[in-house]
Amino acid sequence: MKKLVLLAALAASFVLAPQALAATPATVLGGDLTCGEVTVEGNVSSSLGQVWCGSKPASITSTLDTALPTDRSTHATFDGVPLDVNFALPSTGSAPYPTVGMYHGYGGSKMSFSQMQHWLDKGYAVYSVTQRGMSESCRSAGSQAADPTGCADGYTHLMDFRYEVRDSQNFLGELVDEGLVQPTKIASSGGSYGGGMSMALAALKNRVMNLNGSLSPWQSPLGTPMSIAVAIPEIPWTELTYALAPNGSNLDYIKDAGYFGRAGVMKESYVTGLSLQARNAPIGTDPQADVDGWKALLATGEPYDSNPATAAMITEINTYHSSYGLDHSQAPAPLLISSGFTDDLFPVNEATRFYNRSRAQYPGSPLALFFGSFGHARGQSQSNVTAARTALEDQWVDYYLTGAGSQPASNVTTYTETCPNGDPGAGPFTANDWASIAPGEIRIEDSAPQTVAASGGDTAVAAGWNPVLSGNPCTTAAGAKEPGTANYETSAAPAGGYTVMGAVTLVAKISQPGDTSQIAARLVDVAPDGTTKQLIERGLWRPEQSGFQVFQLFANGWKVEEGHVLRLELLPRDAATTTSGNPPGLSNYGRPSDNQQDATISHADIRIPVVESPGDLGGLVQAPAKKVLPARPGVELADGYGSVGSETIADYANRVEPPCPEGTSGTTPPDCKPANAKAKLAGKKGKVKGKKIQITLTCEEANASCAPATVKLQAKVKAKKGKKAKKTTLAKGSGIQLEPGETQTVSLKLTGKGKKAVKSSKKIKADVIINGEKSGKVTIKGKAKKKK
Repeated sequence: MKKLVLLAALAASFVLAPQALAATPATVLGGDLTCGEVTVEGNVSSSLGQVWCGSKPASITSTLDTALPTDRSTHATFDGVPLDVNFALPSTGSAPYPTVGMYHGYGGSKMSFSQMQHWLDKGYAVYSVTQRGMSESCRSAGSQAADPTGCADGYTHLMDFRYEVRDSQNFLGELVDEGLVQPTKIASSGGSYGGGMSMALAALKNRVMNLNGSLSPWQSPLGTPMSIAVAIPEIPWTELTYALAPNGSNLDYIKDAGYFGRAGVMKESYVTGLSLQARNAPIGTDPQADVDGWKALLATGEPYDSNPATAAMITEINTYHSSYGLDHSQAPAPLLISSGFTDDLFPVNEATRFYNRSRAQYPGSPLALFFGSFGHARGQSQSNVTAARTALEDQWVDYYLTGAGSQPASNVTTYTETCPNGDPGAGPFTANDWASIAPGEIRIEDSAPQTVAASGGDTAVAAGWNPVLSGNPCTTAAGAKEPGTANYETSAAPAGGYTVMGAVTLVAKISQPGDTSQIAARLVDVAPDGTTKQLIERGLWRPEQSGFQVFQLFANGWKVEEGHVLRLELLPRDAATTTSGNPPGLSNYGRPSDNQQDATISHADIRIPVVESPGDLGGLVQAPAKKVLPARPGVELADGYGSVGSETIADYANRVEPPCPEGTSGTTPPDCKPANAKAKLAGKKGKVKGKKIQITLTCEEANASCAPATVKLQAKVKAKKGKKAKKTTLAKGSGIQLEPGETQTVSLKLTGKGKKAVKSSKKIKADVIINGEKSGKVTIKGKAKKKK
């Protein structure tokens, strides 16, 4: 029996040994972070046996065998700035661990140990840092007092690859060298600013950016190669300039939707609010991190395009602070990007931009999209959508960190916005790619011109839909058309309704003078009785001054119920005030433009993507029309749209409004006029005056102009006795120019034979020949005397 007990104990030791943690580290990151093992869970369930390294606030009641500081736990980064860090090890397994990096939103701070539990429970180590210039990383008074020298330059660099991203790459490298982290089994996660961090790490993957902007292999301090294995960014940006000041150049069906064209329209309330959330460098002192200076530049107002500082700002932010601007000569790490349909700060086009280029360049690289009504205001919290997103993120992280489960699909999953706020989102809708998520299209076509007046719109409606001050996505407004706006409506939805899925596209001819104006757009759902409307999609557009142009709103998923009408509204601004800078700068979603001008919109073609198939709803749903490619160098249709096809904006314009045919002048029909048309004979009598004959010609109003090269008068005159009369040129002239509608008496010089004919004849009937073609007859009174 004793022998059996010993054997059982020995067997148990083999089962338990692989689950036992290696020696608990007393400190990490060179001794800067104190570590302790959880001995009593307190208010953090399932934490028993975990090792926490960093600082533990008093709100966490768990007991550790070694006390941790409560305020901050900092480690100096490469340039000496002290950053607040937490690191935790799970209660199972042994080091080195696959590790999940968790990154916070703008103005936030590192994740607490209670926030890390999801990943710790799955057996992963977890790393989190407070980014430069935020909270206890040199923003709080306490952190600055604790290390005034290190915090001297401890301001935000706005997720600069050379600073914030490099900070974490270095810290993770140190943890690799301390034997705690597996160097190529690292996941990156986070939302908003943290989503931007996660995107940057995925795009860099196994590279770091040096201070001079060059790229080098990512290695630990002791030379171990490192790489991101998977990234699950939530509501990220990929091009910060477009996210904060869109200009309308981003289309979700082109391969490269990088910032192009005129400087955009600042999301004033968001930019104002965000600028207050971190410690910023004094204006003008650091061109790589001039957050307040960039805000001041946009707040100064239009015109932006002629200011060299504007171009410098766009180049800096897109090159060093936006994952889309990173060198993409290699595929990114496996990526699941989650974006919010009703997120007015970082809408889903931030994801589709990166998605389209990556799929075209690296079609086999794991890449998926998950869209629903969540994120920044006006994002929703729908329990079924949150649960589905979490499950999908787990699948991606588990598979690419440990090989557990099946490989997740590189597809697209979407859910709709719902009202009342908080109702479950409809879905999931899935497709192999973004191009296929909406197989059908409902169109509105209206060629009649409409005016967007500079003074138009209803500021009360804009105030109610400003996401910073009113984040409820289900807020409604009065359903009437707003004064001074252009409006385009669908017919009432038939029985069963239909579901919008994606970005509404507008192709139209626009005329708007000057170089300072904007156009704001909203898609609204108007109730059957017309009394209320619900915001579905919006967008901010900096159009070119004239001509046919194409523009998209920010995408959404929305069920249009029976009897409801969709209306596209074009406005001079999306703002609660008509001027910018209304204190405290939070009133306006989009900054009102200086010297806003009226805009004339004609030939409007509105395309609404829907999940229904072509032919559904009694033929209301059509097959998607050819995608219109904007006038930008090298533009190409994104992958997945081959069956839809495309046409250039120039070809579209020629088809919708054909140019005047050759030989005419003017812009387009019906304004075309025959070019250089021949004048016509206006009077039937010619008058001899000296050595000339005068006749009257006219140029018809419909002509562009009349410029007959030659006008001749020809008649048969008497010949010598016994010979037949011959047709003779009596007079001629050339280079005669008449304008449309003009009637003019012209003088034609008599020829020698013409002079004789006039002297010898009492009356001559002559043909008028204009440019070789006969144009009627005139009767000329000769000088021969009557016989008595």
